[in-house]
Amino acid sequence: MFEHHKGFQKMLKKDKLSFGVNVPLENYDKESPQMIHQIERAQLAEKMGFQSLWFQDVLLEDPTFEDPATGQIFDSLIYLTYLASHTSSIHLGTAALVTSLRHPLRTAKEAASIERLFPERLMLGISSGDRRKDFEGLGIDIMKRGELFRESFHYFNEVIAEEFPEVESEFGKLHKSNLVPKPTNKIPIFMTGYCQQPLDWVAEHGDGWMFYPQRPDKQQETISAYREKVKEYHGSGAFRPFFMPLPLELMDDPDYPLEKIPAGYRTGRKRAVELLEEYRKAGVNHIMFGLSKNERPVPEILQELGEYVLPHFHTSAE
Repeated sequence: MFEHHKGFQKMLKKDKLSFGVNVPLENYDKESPQMIHQIERAQLAEKMGFQSLWFQDVLLEDPTFEDPATGQIFDSLIYLTYLASHTSSIHLGTAALVTSLRHPLRTAKEAASIERLFPERLMLGISSGDRRKDFEGLGIDIMKRGELFRESFHYFNEVIAEEFPEVESEFGKLHKSNLVPKPTNKIPIFMTGYCQQPLDWVAEHGDGWMFYPQRPDKQQETISAYREKVKEYHGSGAFRPFFMPLPLELMDDPDYPLEKIPAGYRTGRKRAVELLEEYRKAGVNHIMFGLSKNERPVPEILQELGEYVLPHFHTSAE
């Protein structure tokens, strides 16, 4: 499907595991991130062998949400483009763009522009959204997000791929008009969670699936169910990568044992390698580390992971 997409081929391979990091790259936990030194840290992540940087799509700070300071503060596509211009090869991913809250024609224009400016580096994770305050702020009914997501998805794909498409949609009408520029290559689109859709829809329409962190045995069950559906819709040889975020607190002591933290783990690098191998065997193809809860400086964590952990998997895609 993406045989001629160098970015996809470099980052994602069957039975292999590669790694990315969530932006912002700083220790902020539940405080508002300061958004400083991000260029240098993105460049360090690229140098140390991380395959991707991931950006959330959050409009409003919501103190009632469990992680009120989440996101990178700046608009996801604008900030993604900013960091793309200061790096050379690392992939830029959205995790995830809330397409229920964005007009698909505008999103297609932005995505195609990014793809033309930074060829084969954009990885588009999309979701139906879960932040009620963002929906309220835009005057959109959160209970309609599943329907809006589907409508947006189909509109986006028509206008970004077809020349002078005829489109009749809740979002608008296209007649004798055409989106320019078109991307130079198909942009990979990954569903995030169920997007208020059945698993069949996710497997049929997505180029891969991002799902929430679970322990390796539970994640393997989820992946197996997904890949059975992929086989039904695309054939036994079809590959659809599976992504997973993972909060990680990397301790100074390389032998520090594995401890569970919310949605992730606290551990030393030796046990981290063993844990990540379990995830690889379970079928995970790409893990996005969340480093915001670390007490150690983030550059130090990136350096250690790059020197001692990533080489065990060695972009797995090579």
